[in-house]
Amino acid sequence: MTGYALRRTAQAVVVLLGVSVAVFSLVHLVDGDPIRLALGTRFDQATYDALRERSGLDDPLVVQYLSWITSAVTGDLGVSFRSGEPVTLLILERLPATLSLAGAALVVALLIAVPLGTLSALRPRSVVDGASTVLSQIGISVPEFWMGIMFILLFAGTLGWFPAGGYVPFTDSPAGWAHALVLPAVTTGLVTGSVLTRFTRSSVLEALGAEHVRTARAKGLPPRAVLNWHVLRNALLPLVTVTGVQLAYLLSGVVVVEIVFAWPGLGQLALQAVQSRDYPLLQGAVLLFAVVFLVLNLVVDLLYTRLDPRITV
Repeated sequence: MTGYALRRTAQAVVVLLGVSVAVFSLVHLVDGDPIRLALGTRFDQATYDALRERSGLDDPLVVQYLSWITSAVTGDLGVSFRSGEPVTLLILERLPATLSLAGAALVVALLIAVPLGTLSALRPRSVVDGASTVLSQIGISVPEFWMGIMFILLFAGTLGWFPAGGYVPFTDSPAGWAHALVLPAVTTGLVTGSVLTRFTRSSVLEALGAEHVRTARAKGLPPRAVLNWHVLRNALLPLVTVTGVQLAYLLSGVVVVEIVFAWPGLGQLALQAVQSRDYPLLQGAVLLFAVVFLVLNLVVDLLYTRLDPRITV
């Protein structure tokens, strides 16, 4: 197990280095002068030259990259061109909002996917199975921004049950935090839940046809015991992998939902960095997304080997 963990960790580090090179290179290919944009109407040549020199933008790209990645390893992601604040601090300020949205959306997705996918697999080609397939396909096909806007119009505008947008920190008001979280979490969770529903259905169907399940039924075990101990225990193992991938996606891919609901998370921060050509902030945000994705996948891989003894490492 230790050797496998070391190999997977080494692979993750290599991938992360490759991502960092790609992010740094692509960001510097974007048109626009970040210092000029940051100065705005306060522009004068002396200040401009001083800021470019202090930011290291006059150095060769290789030197800039090595300086950035060396500092990033210690947690120093540089200083935002636009606000002048440390990038690490800006990211940490937005992190709770994104974590709460991604976590709540994953809970919504699992509450939908596990029972609906299991019921659909237990009754294939039934009305329930057909309705589940249609609804999951709709959930995958409908854009998140459109779904969010419809929810705002209905539940915020017409019914007035929830706020149309905004974020309330949990420390300020747990009730206000939960109230503001419902619509964006349901919007994101429905899309993720649609993906997980189809995956759960296929996994349960595969488990139902396994030899050990047929043997358990032949021995006369009660249907509920067969379902709980022989079907679901094996069918839900692959769901661990997919859930980890989906959580990583939720943490790094909720930009649209955050914009629709004015949710001050990392996605909105990354978008602002793109618009203002804020290199350090954009690089720091994307690097964090990559780290989260790789770490979650590594954890899922290691957890999977513990949950399924058939996998040898």
